Amino acid sequence: MPDEPRLFPERDPDRRSKDRVREAGNDPSGHRARLRQRLLDGGDDALADHEVIEYLLMTAIPQKDVKPQARMLLQRFGSLAAVLNADWRALVETPGIKETAAASLRIVGVAARRLARTGVQQMPVLGSWQALIDYLTIDMAHLTHERVRVLYLNTQNRLILDEKVADGDIDEAAIHPRRVIHKAMDIGAAALILVHNHPSGSPQPSRADIQITQKIIEAGRLLGITVHDHVIIGREGHVSLKAQGLI
Repeated sequence: MPDEPRLFPERDPDRRSKDRVREAGNDPSGHRARLRQRLLDGGDDALADHEVIEYLLMTAIPQKDVKPQARMLLQRFGSLAAVLNADWRALVETPGIKETAAASLRIVGVAARRLARTGVQQMPVLGSWQALIDYLTIDMAHLTHERVRVLYLNTQNRLILDEKVADGDIDEAAIHPRRVIHKAMDIGAAALILVHNHPSGSPQPSRADIQITQKIIEAGRLLGITVHDHVIIGREGHVSLKAQGLI
């Protein structure tokens, strides 16, 4: 009786054997296989930061030892988070890193931000404050330039729009109080939260941060738009102007 055709040829043991031989040819020391097994068998801390970067690079550079590039990236950018949030143009300045490898690193940051944003969108923002801070930290703490954004909320304090307003120093040239409030009225927002980052790392507010916030609060008060807070994000943490009693 002839052999029946296999329903799942990808499970063919001969094919698995060939895959192992091929992998061993690309990784004669077995380092990549051991790294993968540690990742699969261990917890979140099974791999060191440079090994996480190395594993991501392995997917884009399959036939080369990428440990040197992983260590160079970590040394240059200073942390795993900074590497994963770096601009691709900065990543490819590292010897041995091309666009494909840069994309493999960048996709992790994209996935992390989308996952964090989902948690913010599904619940009232004021009732899930830590989720909001986590999202903003992932998205903004490691930026090398200052970014201003406004989170517009509905009457249930759910996020209806997360708008990037400007890149650059925070002042009235970058963020116009009346424009921010008019945008809220245009989209039917009842409240908003101002957010910006400090590339220096320290989230401590400046006099300009406080002054522009007060002007936006006053403009909103006249038109029934509540400014809940102004949050400043930095690598060293975050500051809420409302929690600090500054607004």
